[in-house]
Amino acid sequence: MHTISPRSLLRWLWATIALVGMVLLMGCSTPGFSESLQPAAAPVQTPSTPQNTPTPQPTRSAQALPPETQAILRTLPKPLLNPPRGDVRIVVISDLNSAYGSTDYEPEVDQGIALLPFWQPDLVVCGGDMVAAQSLSLSAAEVKAMWAAFNQHITAPLQRYHLPFGFTIGNHDGSAARDRQGFIFQQDRDLAAAYWQDPRHDPGLNFVDRFEFPFYYTFQQNGIFYLVWDDSAATIPPEKLAWVETALASQTAQSAKLRLVIGHLPLYGVAIGRDHPGDVLDNADAMRALLEKYHVHTYISGHHHAYYPGHRGQLQLLDSGLLGAGARRLIAGDRPPYKSLTLIDIHLPQAGQSSTDSALTTYTTYDL
Repeated sequence: MHTISPRSLLRWLWATIALVGMVLLMGCSTPGFSESLQPAAAPVQTPSTPQNTPTPQPTRSAQALPPETQAILRTLPKPLLNPPRGDVRIVVISDLNSAYGSTDYEPEVDQGIALLPFWQPDLVVCGGDMVAAQSLSLSAAEVKAMWAAFNQHITAPLQRYHLPFGFTIGNHDGSAARDRQGFIFQQDRDLAAAYWQDPRHDPGLNFVDRFEFPFYYTFQQNGIFYLVWDDSAATIPPEKLAWVETALASQTAQSAKLRLVIGHLPLYGVAIGRDHPGDVLDNADAMRALLEKYHVHTYISGHHHAYYPGHRGQLQLLDSGLLGAGARRLIAGDRPPYKSLTLIDIHLPQAGQSSTDSALTTYTTYDL
């Protein structure tokens, strides 16, 4: 099987970004949350003609925002940017966890969640690693305690804010790694499934097919079709790929305005220390071809702990960075590691416009 050098891919991606003239958002990164919560100096997918810095959009009055949101906004040295809104707005977060067995979260996780009402997204997407399992030394009670902490820090606030939550299972949530006996981390997978199948933890999605929720499922929100697959290990089994193809080929998927796929592992390596087999999907080009065949616009992933937007062929690729512990440096460039979340403003295609046009999405990425 022909493979592509991740380093070559990164050089190619950076060159592509330069050629299409992507706009850099104003912003800086300095120590301390109150001083560094600014749009990251990161590419935004826009038409090739450079544009001015977006004008902040009106949001709900401070009095209408939750107290925790107001408290953070009051600490900022200047108003937080709320960029021009698309037809649909998604906030993408990923890799929220800390050390193995941790029942606490980094301050940036709580801050990022608390700021969501300010941006008023239609959907919150998570690229996986919501808890810190994947250790055979952890007892069932310890894993359950981590999910209880996740409920307190993430699920409960999202429910209180009435924000739907689409997510994929990461390797630290319920790894699909196998040996001859089956799943190595079967306990993690069972407890992740038990948590998400509990009606009290309803993510508020409009499910199309729950198939093997929370590992494989589809949903539709605001005219957009989403497919979630389980790539918490590098290989997706053939029978599951058959389901993926059937789902993407369905009338529901193909009649949607846009199609997005969410998984944990990226197709190609972008971060130092993660650009090797096992930390990216196997058969990346074949997987990309499958998504392109059914006109998927964007593949959203996590795991590499580094924000990187790019594309390969007709497929947009969003490596979504992290809010938890362990930010990593990109293979290309010399920017220090940082924690981030990303707003995707989606402009639904108009008559005659391709549903894979890169101009349909605009990213605003915040360095926390």
